[in-house]
Amino acid sequence: MKAKPEKGSKILLVEDEESLAIGLEFNLREEGYEVDWARDGKIAIEKFNTIEYDLIILDIMLPYFDGFEIAQMIREKSARLPILILTARRETIDKLRGLKLGADDYLTKPFELEELLLRIEGMLKRKSWYRSAYEPDVSHVRFGPNEVDFTTYRCHRGDQEFQLTYMEAMILKYLVENKNRIVSRKELLKNVWHLSDDIETRTIDNFIVRLRKYFETDPAQPKYFLSVRSSGYKFTDAE
Repeated sequence: MKAKPEKGSKILLVEDEESLAIGLEFNLREEGYEVDWARDGKIAIEKFNTIEYDLIILDIMLPYFDGFEIAQMIREKSARLPILILTARRETIDKLRGLKLGADDYLTKPFELEELLLRIEGMLKRKSWYRSAYEPDVSHVRFGPNEVDFTTYRCHRGDQEFQLTYMEAMILKYLVENKNRIVSRKELLKNVWHLSDDIETRTIDNFIVRLRKYFETDPAQPKYFLSVRSSGYKFTDAE
């Protein structure tokens, strides 16, 4: 029997399609979650500003503020709150935009309810992991011209300074702690996303693309974040 979610896990569902929202709200409550439903971007922001949530499920196409704008507003105030984007858009550029703004994962419509529930369960597990993951074994890392502070998520590349999102930092930290070892997508799904390793997702590949863009001199010819065909990825700081 599947374990019920931790008591008190509270979800904000932001979805303007009423029939879908009613169905999702019912199923989430059946799983033991507390659920608030916001049917537009304005209501979503009002609820976020007044109620403490454990997770946000966020549609993209919304009245008043779209999902991208809402994700950005949430991240300005709460870097750790898990955000799962639901979208009918299948274009990679839209998915990457959502992830860049700080969403932890996305799911394209139509989707299977069981997959949604598994992703929610995994994201809530990650939320508890956030509290301990950055009492780090590795607090700083330097490779090439790059320096990363895992206590503040600030990075330097030469004279450039920028900030990682929490999920970018999680993936980088896991790869750094497993330096020179091949890490499979399934391992990342299990240990970073806390998802069942039989779920296929290209989310991981998108995050690796972003890490290469941040840290590689030539992202097309990576030195640090290597692809190992049919196996996964390997981080190396060898020059």
